[in-house]
Amino acid sequence: MPLSRTLGSITVTALTDGEGAFFQPRTEAFPHATAAHWQEADRRDPASVTAGGQWWLQFRSFAIRSGGGPVTLVDAGIGPTDAPAASWAPVPGRLPAELAAAGIDPADVDTVVLTHLHTDHIGWAVTGSPGRPYFPNANYLLQRAELDAAETLNPGLPADLIAPLRAAGQLRVVDGETTLTPAVRLLPTPGHTPGHQSVLLTAADERMLVTGDLLVHMVQLVDPNLAYAHEEDPERARTSRLTALRAHSPTLLATPHLGTPFTQFPAPAPGDHEVIATTRRKSGQ
Repeated sequence: MPLSRTLGSITVTALTDGEGAFFQPRTEAFPHATAAHWQEADRRDPASVTAGGQWWLQFRSFAIRSGGGPVTLVDAGIGPTDAPAASWAPVPGRLPAELAAAGIDPADVDTVVLTHLHTDHIGWAVTGSPGRPYFPNANYLLQRAELDAAETLNPGLPADLIAPLRAAGQLRVVDGETTLTPAVRLLPTPGHTPGHQSVLLTAADERMLVTGDLLVHMVQLVDPNLAYAHEEDPERARTSRLTALRAHSPTLLATPHLGTPFTQFPAPAPGDHEVIATTRRKSGQ
């Protein structure tokens, strides 16, 4: 059964589409991380490193449901065997089975938030040939800045993803911060890609930030200044990461790629608050 967390009447369910080793050494993916950074990251998230020191990552989507209402799905995983992520991710994904295990039919999904258009986040968005939306009743939400950059991110995206969504009348373009419900907001967090967005959930005094790739490894919680080699704009990504973590701390993070889907931030351990304070001083915040 997929792992879930609740905030008031909202249930957030982590749906794991796949897992596997990253295609390059993690020291290349985070070239400025030190041995001390890695030691602390591995202590906090041992499931993200193999015995041989490789980065082992999960590929998750998150289902958000209030009571027995419709489902908002954040991201669409790595997809089936012929999905765009097949060149590097462990396809086929198992999202359909994960949805079924969580009691969710694809027809129950009325909103799909695409945090960004990298291939491991769009795999089940459109399937088949000719391509059709996998979630037949859903609006697919995308930041305008991401849509404008689609062809630059991947030349196949306009024809293979955007056109089928438009033809079905299921593409919804948003600009900036957008309120979906009183408890669910889209937050622009650009940098990883030009129109990257995250999802903030609030209920009573509780918060959860569904991060997308605002951060991709625990090492970026040990030191949020650390850049990831596959960010389109590392400085802008760093600013988005620092700003979001500061503005919404403390919070529960729901992350696609960490070893466990839900991570409390700041971590409830001595010294972590000092790490974040140091980070803010370095960034001038």
